Amino acid sequence: PHGWRVPVDCVRANELCAAEPSCSSRYRTLRQCLAGRDRNTMLANKECQAALEVLQESPLYDCRCKRGMKKELQCLQIYWSIHLGLTEGEEFYEASPYEPVTSRLSDIFRLASIFSGMDPATNSKSNHCLDAAKACNLNDNCKRLRSGYISTCSKEISATEHCSRRKCHKALRQFFDRVPSEYTYRLLFCSCKDQACAERRRQTIVPSCSYEDKEKPNCLDLRNTCRTDHLCRSRLADFHTNCQASFQSLTSCPGDNYQACLGSYAGLIGFDMTPNYVDASTTSITISPWCSCKGSGNMEEECEKFLRDFTENPCLRNAIQAFGNGTDVNLSPKNPSPPITLPPKTEKSPALPDDINDSNTMYDTSVITTCTSVQEHGLKLNKSKEQSLCYSETQLTTDIMPDQKTFVDQKAGGSQHWAGRTLPIVPILLLMLAL
Repeated sequence: PHGWRVPVDCVRANELCAAEPSCSSRYRTLRQCLAGRDRNTMLANKECQAALEVLQESPLYDCRCKRGMKKELQCLQIYWSIHLGLTEGEEFYEASPYEPVTSRLSDIFRLASIFSGMDPATNSKSNHCLDAAKACNLNDNCKRLRSGYISTCSKEISATEHCSRRKCHKALRQFFDRVPSEYTYRLLFCSCKDQACAERRRQTIVPSCSYEDKEKPNCLDLRNTCRTDHLCRSRLADFHTNCQASFQSLTSCPGDNYQACLGSYAGLIGFDMTPNYVDASTTSITISPWCSCKGSGNMEEECEKFLRDFTENPCLRNAIQAFGNGTDVNLSPKNPSPPITLPPKTEKSPALPDDINDSNTMYDTSVITTCTSVQEHGLKLNKSKEQSLCYSETQLTTDIMPDQKTFVDQKAGGSQHWAGRTLPIVPILLLMLAL
C-alpha cells in the first residue's frame, strides 16, 4: 500500500510533514504519546492511535537515512519516533533504518589501485595487515584519523582508568565513517598467514580500550543498552539486516552482497556493541562483541541465538575471507545466455529435428546461473537435484553427443558418416529431454 511513494530521507520527510498542518499536528501528538510510555499504553489512547494511523500515510513512514550523513542522528531520531510505535514490543531482529547498499566488494577493488598487490597467490609472504597500515599512512585523511584514534584510545587517564572509552569510541566512529572503505576494510579484514599478522589485525581497534573490560556483561543486557541509543540501535539493526545468514543464497549473505555485510560490521565499531576478533588464530575467524550468556536465566536460548549471529555467522565469515582474498561473488545477468549449446551446422549436414534444435531450453535458467557461479568461484552447492546439472560444458557435450567430432568433419563422406550415426543418438537425446 505504501510502495508507490519515492522514499526520502527522514529529515526531508519531516520538512514535508511540517509543511502540511494535518501531518504536523499528528506528528506532534505521536511524539507526546511516545514520551515515557510503552507501546500498549500509547495504543490504548485513541488520539495516539489515530495519529499513528495518519502518519502511516505520510512520507515519514517510508523514510530512510544514510550512514554518515550530515544530520544522521536527527534523521534516526525521526525514523525511530515512527517505527518504535509500530513494533510489537522488543523484536529480535529490527529492520534497518538505512538505505539499502547497492555497491559491492568488486566496486571497492576497482576503485582502489592499492589492491593491485593483494592477490595471496602472488604475494603470499607479505604481511597484508602491515601493508594496510602503510597504505593508510600514504593517505593524509586516513593517517590523521587513524593516528587520532590510536592516540586517544591509548591515553592513560589515571592509575585506575587506563583510557577514556567514550572518547576512544568517538574517535573510532569518526575514522570508520570518514575514511573510505578501501582503507578501513583493508585494516579490518586483511588476510593472515601467521599469528603476528593476525594479532596486528586484532589490535586494529585498540581492543584494550574500545573492546575489552574487567567483566563481560550479559549479551542481552548489552543489546538493551545499545537499543537505548538511536545510533547504536540503528547500527545493530543494520548489521542484522545485511549479515543475517541466508540459506537461499550462494554466499549465505542476503542478496549475495559481501560489501553490505562488511559495511554494517564496520558501522558497529565505536559503540557498546563493538565486535572484534576473539583471538589471533590463522585457521579460523571468530568474531564476537564483548559479552557472554552467563546469567541469562530463562532467556539463555535467545541470548545464545543473538551471540551466534556474531560467533557462528557464515555470511560474515565468508565476507571477511572474500575480502582478504580480493574476490567477490560474480552475479550472472538476469537473462544469461545458456552456456550449453550444440555445435554449428555445416552445409553438408542434415538439419536436426526441431525438438533437438531447442534442446538447451531443458535447463532451467536459474540452475544455469547457479552453476555458472559455482564453476567460476569453486563454491559448493548443497546436495540436491540441481547439483546433478552442474557439470562442465565438456562433460555435457561428451555425454550427450559422443560423436560430436564427426559432426563438423568436412572430409569426404563426413556427412554420410554422421547421418549413419544419427538414428542411434536421437532416442538417447529424447530420453534425456524427458528426464
